Amino acid sequence: MKTIRIGIFGLQRGASFIDNILANNGEIVAVCDKYPQFVDAAVKKLGGTAKGFADFDAFIEEPMDAVLIANYFHEHAPYAIRALEKGIHVLSECISNGTMAEGVALVRAAKKSSAFYMLAENYPFMLFNQEIRRICKGGTLGDIMFGEGEYNHPSPGLPEQAADLCDGINHWRKWLPATYYITHSLAPLCYATGALPVRVTAMPIRAPYPEDSAVVKFTNDRTAVIMTQNDDGSVYRVTGCASFGAHGNTYRICGTNGQVENIRGTDGKVMLRYNEWQIPEGREAVNFYHPELIDDDAELIRKAGHGGGDFFVIRKFFEAIRTDTKPEMDELFGTRLSSAAILSHRSLMAGGAPYDLPDFSLESDCKKYENDRISPFWLSDGTAPNYPCSSHPEDKPSQYAIDNLKKQLERRFGKSE
Repeated sequence: MKTIRIGIFGLQRGASFIDNILANNGEIVAVCDKYPQFVDAAVKKLGGTAKGFADFDAFIEEPMDAVLIANYFHEHAPYAIRALEKGIHVLSECISNGTMAEGVALVRAAKKSSAFYMLAENYPFMLFNQEIRRICKGGTLGDIMFGEGEYNHPSPGLPEQAADLCDGINHWRKWLPATYYITHSLAPLCYATGALPVRVTAMPIRAPYPEDSAVVKFTNDRTAVIMTQNDDGSVYRVTGCASFGAHGNTYRICGTNGQVENIRGTDGKVMLRYNEWQIPEGREAVNFYHPELIDDDAELIRKAGHGGGDFFVIRKFFEAIRTDTKPEMDELFGTRLSSAAILSHRSLMAGGAPYDLPDFSLESDCKKYENDRISPFWLSDGTAPNYPCSSHPEDKPSQYAIDNLKKQLERRFGKSE
């Protein structure tokens, strides 16, 4: 098995892939992050065999076959493009592009490159989602009509946790619109059915945070309900990153003959149901079961993060490189999901008006969006947002929450901004 030489850019997320990379016969040759403590920790974990960098320009010159892009959520595309231009295979964390213009540039770069691009979306590889895909591909559900996906991740908002997943008040998590973190709810449906969204509409769900809450967010939109019409005529209903009680990731696919879902409040249990007159041989009308993990790497999968999804992402990426086979979740898949995230937010801001999604394999669609740099986020270079992140643009965190965040940033990073 060919050893894949890989670099990791962005270590607060990227370092969590180290064990999975090594388990899949990868060699980590370089790591990069602007915070030296994260670089030092990664180099130490790797026994000093990887070079550490603070600067991407120097990092990307290190000889490598592939790179994992795991920096800030909304700033992946420029670095992915740089790697593709050098013929380096790219595994990019979600989302693939923070603006529509970046999506165009990414697809154009991938088209010219000798290297592959793959989106590192892990939720399709959770065991119950792989079972949902298996059932869909088996055909017993009939024609697929409808799908639901919910990624619900409420946080207690404890004061001491305010800086755990951010490094400043302008961090992307503080300005995240309700629709943008869409891939964990949408990608498993697309992966299971093969259908991609072509039109979106969205509505916000608001619940203001109390004055004594330590949550720092510039939106009180706790989630959004997003409807997509798909290229096969089916419809999905999904959320972004939802914050209603209680925590759970749930998915359902409905066909003309039956439906399959993972059951809320259970440890990955699946319910598969059929019309009484369309029950396949060997099944009941209603079937409850836990899918069985049958895989040569079962023990490694059980140890991996996100229900084994992190292991599968690395394995799929390396398999694509070793077999010279384009990944299923490629740049067109990634940018379609990003377009759904971005344009459903514009729908939300326009009272639910529908937006057609571009197909960036078509140059006519690329032309339409190649200069669209609308963004609700602060950029690392200090560029301010040019579009509201909330359905109510006046939303802002309490002064208590801001003061507490500054205190926690000082504790963690030695800075208060």
